[in-house]
Amino acid sequence: MAGRAARLVLLAGAAALASGSQGDREPVYRDCVLQCEEQNCSGGALNHFRSRQPIYMSLAGNPHPHGKLMWVTSWSLPPRRRKSQRPQFHGKVSLNAWFWSTVFHTRDTDLTEKMDYFCASTVILHSIYLCCVRTVGLQHPAVVSAFRALLLLMLTVHVSYLSLIRFDYGYNLVANMAIGLVNVVWWLAWCLWNQQRLPHVRKCMVVVLLLQGLSLLELLDFPPLFWVLDAHAIWHISTIPVHVLFFSFLEDDSLYLLKESEAKFKLD
Repeated sequence: MAGRAARLVLLAGAAALASGSQGDREPVYRDCVLQCEEQNCSGGALNHFRSRQPIYMSLAGNPHPHGKLMWVTSWSLPPRRRKSQRPQFHGKVSLNAWFWSTVFHTRDTDLTEKMDYFCASTVILHSIYLCCVRTVGLQHPAVVSAFRALLLLMLTVHVSYLSLIRFDYGYNLVANMAIGLVNVVWWLAWCLWNQQRLPHVRKCMVVVLLLQGLSLLELLDFPPLFWVLDAHAIWHISTIPVHVLFFSFLEDDSLYLLKESEAKFKLD
């Protein structure tokens, strides 16, 4: 028991130390924030900003008009650094799903089981949201905002039903299979449509197909290898390199979008 507790403390500490926010440490950004706080973040100016702020930004905890400063900071960097070291702002490395999965497989309780299941559903819905942002949001941000609200409502209803009414394993399985199918079809359709124009989307196709193939491990049942690695454990291990490949796709796609935005900026 003491050993398990120690491992959990070390894992939580590692998650707390994870950082992805170089942008908010940039001197240009810090100076801009100080100036913005003096001029825009108090009194009538702040009230004016909040009165015009979309409700989803307010509910998400964005009470200050600092958003444009991130773009100012990004464009102030040298072009080579802007391309190779894209700054992130107030970023968090999301380890929530893997964290709760680790906790649940270490200590099976009602709470840890629910957190593991709920975070898994959240990851799938978040992937659908990312797909919507990439395929629709760049041209129609209002559609993305409405779709995000729909996904949050779906997650709220799903979690509420399983928490307050009945924890139905069958329903949870069908619900996750349904949203997982939407996720797969949407990403694959977009990749197939753009594979000639954007060769890097093939990485995304490989990721989607691998994850679907690896999910078959969840349906298999065989004696654990070395009495340790059963099908479920092998599935968890196998998803790690897949996410590395997906990050590579995101990196390539971000570079493409950056070049595209730079070209439009020069034309303007």
